[in-house]
Amino acid sequence: MIEAAWEYARVHGPVLHPFEAWLLRRGLQTYGLRMAAHNRNALDVARFLEAHPAIERVYYPGLESHPQHALAQRQMPGGFGGMLAFEPKGGYDAAYRAIGRTRICVLAVSLGGVTTLIVHPASMIHAHQTDAERETAGISPGLIRLSVGVEDVKDIIADLDQALG
Repeated sequence: MIEAAWEYARVHGPVLHPFEAWLLRRGLQTYGLRMAAHNRNALDVARFLEAHPAIERVYYPGLESHPQHALAQRQMPGGFGGMLAFEPKGGYDAAYRAIGRTRICVLAVSLGGVTTLIVHPASMIHAHQTDAERETAGISPGLIRLSVGVEDVKDIIADLDQALG
């Protein structure tokens, strides 16, 4: 690993270009605020989804119902992050319908931005795999991944609520 880093530095240089350095510095100035919003929003969204009648299961270590919640509390004292996953009742069709109905949650494959992103792995990222391969990887047909952004959490929840119908 260290050899790879040295090789990268040898080929590309050990410092950032000025513009990338400026972008990094600018982003770091608000990092704490953005992470606090991600953590707070994701926990609120996870709690909403866990109580929603159309939802089968929610995967978020910040929920008391998560099997490794106690471990997450010890390892993640600043919050549980902005990523969560959930499965609506009705499997693939229900998930596919829900992601098509969102208006605030943007259908996109990315992580960590300030915008809430929604992904249906079975029809997008892992569509090339067989059902058995997805099952082995723990990806159910109805699984939805959500990267919760920093928008007003009431808007995110309202969008998910109307999308789940």
